[in-house]
Parts: sequence; C-alpha cells; structure tokens
Amino acid sequence: MRDVAIIGIGQTKVGEHWDTGLRHLALEAVQAAVKDAGVDHIDALYVGNMLSGELAGQEHLGALVADFSGMRGVEAFKVEAACASGAAALRLGYVAVAGSMADVVLVVGVEKMTDQMGPQATSALAMAADADYEAAQGLSFVTINALLMRRYMYEYGYKKEDFAPFTINAHANAMHNPYAMFHQRVDVKAYVNARMIADPINLMDSSPVADGAAAVVLAPSDWARRLGRKGARIIGSAVATDTVAVHDRHDPLVLEGAAISSYKAYEQADIGPEEIDFFELHDAFSIMAALSLEAAGFAQRGGGLRLALDGEIGIHGRLPVATMGGLKARGHPVGATGIYQAVEAVQQLRDQASENQVPNARIGMIQNIGGSGATVITHILERIE
Repeated sequence: MRDVAIIGIGQTKVGEHWDTGLRHLALEAVQAAVKDAGVDHIDALYVGNMLSGELAGQEHLGALVADFSGMRGVEAFKVEAACASGAAALRLGYVAVAGSMADVVLVVGVEKMTDQMGPQATSALAMAADADYEAAQGLSFVTINALLMRRYMYEYGYKKEDFAPFTINAHANAMHNPYAMFHQRVDVKAYVNARMIADPINLMDSSPVADGAAAVVLAPSDWARRLGRKGARIIGSAVATDTVAVHDRHDPLVLEGAAISSYKAYEQADIGPEEIDFFELHDAFSIMAALSLEAAGFAQRGGGLRLALDGEIGIHGRLPVATMGGLKARGHPVGATGIYQAVEAVQQLRDQASENQVPNARIGMIQNIGGSGATVITHILERIE
C-alpha cells in the first residue's frame, strides 16, 4: 500500500445559502482545493452527500459535480453513509490512492439543507435511523439523543448544566473561524436558558441544520514532498458499524462502532490515544461528544464529560476538540461534515489555524459518525515534516 497525503484543501462558509445551488457550493470548494494542491489533473472524484435527493431533488451527484467542475469524463460517484458520508468519501479516496488505483483523487462533501422547512429536514435526517423501529415510532435524532443524554445523567450522576463546556468551547473556537456559521460566544447562563427541544436536549446542545461544501485533494505522500506541498499524511483510516437502532445495542451508552473504528486506526498508525494532539469529534449533540471521547479511549466510561468540566478540551488543554467550532458552532451540513473535519485538521497540521492553533500539533484525529453511531469512520493524520 502507498502512503497517502492530503495536498490540497478548500471550503465554503457554512450557513444558510438560499441563493446558492448544490452544484455551486461544491464547485467553490473544489476550485479552492485544486488550486491549493497545485495539480493539473484529477483521476477520480468522490462526493460525500446524504440528502441531495430528499431535500434538493438532485441525485447522480458524482457526474453532476464532475461536469460542473470541468472534469467531464473522470470517474465520479456519490457516497452515502448518513452523517458520515463525507468521511466515507474520504475513505474511498484514501483506498484508491493507497491501492494504486488512482494517483490524484478529489473528495468533496456537500449538503444543501436549508431550502426546506425544519420538519422536512428533520424527517429527512430520520432516514438514517431504523425506519421500522425508530422513525416509524416518532423518534427523531434529537429525541434519540435526548434519551441517551437522560440515561447518561442517570447512570453517572451528572446535571444538565454539566454539558455546557462542550458548547462553550465550540463557540469560543468558532469565533476565529471565518468559515463557521456562528460567531457568538456562549456562557453557562445562555446554555442553561436556551429553548428546550427534547428534554434534556436544548438548542445549545444541538448542531444546526446548514448548507456547505468542503474538499480535499489526495495524492501519494512522496508526491507531496517532491512538489513541496504542505499537507498531512493519513496514517490511519478505519470504518466500523454498529446496530442502526439504539435499542438493539448491548449498552446504549457505549459507541461500539466508534471504539472499533478508533482502535483499528490506532493500530494502523502504530500509536495510542495518548499520542493524539487534537480530536475533531462528531459533536452533533453534546451527549455524542462525551460518548465519543470515551469510545475513542480518551476517558473511562462516564469520564468524557469530566474532561470537559476539568477544562481539558480547550485549545491549550490536554486534548483540544472542535478546534474550529465543531459541528455545534461551525455548523453541520451533514454530508460535508467529515470533509470539513479533514480540512480543519490539515489547517492545524500546517500551522494555519490562526488564533485556534494547537501548539506543536503533530498528530490529529477526526471521527465522523453516521446515525446514532451505526457507521463510524476514523482518520488519523500526521504532519508532513
């Protein structure tokens, strides 16, 4: 297998892009990434997206984005794995380059969600749950995560306000990210007083519905060194699955797919969790941030929240998370989120994160979760010296 590097990155601002179409968002990110990489050809294009058919009335995104980006004729596919669609596309791009099936692969994640009203978006997102035994019973992802959060509080004795540090940290970091959706600081009072959505989850626990696109260019690592491109090597790439329905799990508070995915990536990278300098986790809801920290080996069961309460997740903490705002404050255009995480990790490893720069960042981990933990894709990136 060949060593694979990310040699180009591009992204659009996350927000409500009512006057910009799906293909136009993708094009903006694609052009930025290709320019950053300095390449003159692409061998394959993988598009991460979850809801284009349901919310934008447009499927066949691979060919559409290839055509609109001036790459007609290239191999191109849409890749779907619920909210992990972006990372799934990255995984396929990684496999193609590592396996010598392609030399230069463009991966773009794109999602257009805000053209539909809230109920339509909520119903569309629920398609990533179990249609027969969750969605058909009226469960949305907010309510599923509310049940998990309530159980977590019961099992480990936490209070609602104990989850505030995840939101406060995400919003503080987004302040310095020009591509983030929100640029407002949040304090404990604002967190506690936010409108309740599904008790105990309130508005400040939830990532927003959003539009956006992000892209990366992959190539063999020796190309990056030869071309003098600053980037990051992918030293670990792993996928794992769990039950789609949460009630089918042995323990609803254990993200087994995240644990398997994390440790397979650690094994490939030949490192342990203690060597990770920052973690771009999937904080779609505050409870998912806590459970992810535990599943990935950064805390014992019930200890993920303690990391946040002890101030360990900030830029200068033991394990910085959501360093550019995360899903909560950067925004969560679902099919694009995994690629935004990759772009932000490369920014850290290039020392291009401005006020959000993690000191001496050498190895970063990104984890994208589909559904309530049913598909989990982990990548570990290392700075190219």
